[in-house]
Amino acid sequence: MSAPAATIGQTEAVVPGTQFDEATLERYLVGAVPGFSGPMAVDQFQGGQSNPTFLLTTPDAKYVLRRKPAGVLLASAHAVDREYRITRALFEAGLPVPEPLVLCEDLDVIGTMFYVMRHVPGRGFWDPRMPQLSPAQRAAVYDSANDTLARLHRVDYAALGLGDYGRPGNYFVRQISRWTRQYEASRTVDIPEMDWLAEWLPGAIPPSDERTTIIHGDYSFHNLLIHPTEPRVAAVIDWELSTLGDPLGDLTYHMMEWFRPEGVDVRGTLRGADLTALGIPTPEAYARTYCERTGFDVDPTHPFYTAFNLFRVAAILQGIAGRARDGVQTAANAGEIIQRIRPLALAAWHSAREAGAG
Repeated sequence: MSAPAATIGQTEAVVPGTQFDEATLERYLVGAVPGFSGPMAVDQFQGGQSNPTFLLTTPDAKYVLRRKPAGVLLASAHAVDREYRITRALFEAGLPVPEPLVLCEDLDVIGTMFYVMRHVPGRGFWDPRMPQLSPAQRAAVYDSANDTLARLHRVDYAALGLGDYGRPGNYFVRQISRWTRQYEASRTVDIPEMDWLAEWLPGAIPPSDERTTIIHGDYSFHNLLIHPTEPRVAAVIDWELSTLGDPLGDLTYHMMEWFRPEGVDVRGTLRGADLTALGIPTPEAYARTYCERTGFDVDPTHPFYTAFNLFRVAAILQGIAGRARDGVQTAANAGEIIQRIRPLALAAWHSAREAGAG
């Protein structure tokens, strides 16, 4: 939820308001991370609306640091300790995630909790049409993304010690409640469509055989690092929103690439695209492949899911607006992000009308 296409994976000088004592951090890492030695250079990844993220470069290796932002935070938000826990478990299970190296809860080091992981080189794609790739490469990237998500949803989370990582059952009910509360806590202006959606969504959830799996929570191409030279997923990053829940939560959000209305998100959309020419499967074919890989029988194409996911994104961005209001938002493009909230709400209500809302 963070950066325009041109800046995925790019770094800049550390943004004012997110600085920390780099010498103290370096001394800590020398003792905490095997093989770590300075001197260390620090740059900040562009974007990072939620948890500021930094590239640490030493003569021998590169690392990535994720920290909580400063200031008063919403309850349960910015839980980098949860990110560390889930990535550690999944890395040990052989899934494509960066190797987490250390979690630091000592606020005296840089002022907030943080964790450090190995840097994974890769390409990020904001535009789902991926104009840099050939049709065959696009097909392979989409298939790898599909396979990676299916692998995640097949993981035995209890066997990994993650039985308490979230609450099973009623996933969409809980998600609607969570994002409604965040929207209300961060409200800066009145948007009637958000109020209508908050009232309509809980009673409109399509019936399904709800399953419980690990949920990434933001499974989109901007959080998939594609191998530098091969058309495959090298790592899934940004696990801040991960939990246990219905895998349809991940699948329908991921498939917004096909259903997202034009103009409501800088990520663009596949709506109106010649999918055959691009080498990208239809949403029906993509869902069918996922079901074959998981053994699940689900339909992610219902317009309820478009309404829900657009509402959810609007609520997440409203959280950024609230932090900007409170003076703890430091991202340079926070103002542009705030301008997207109302269009998202309007598009979400349009999808809700398609799903039967009055």
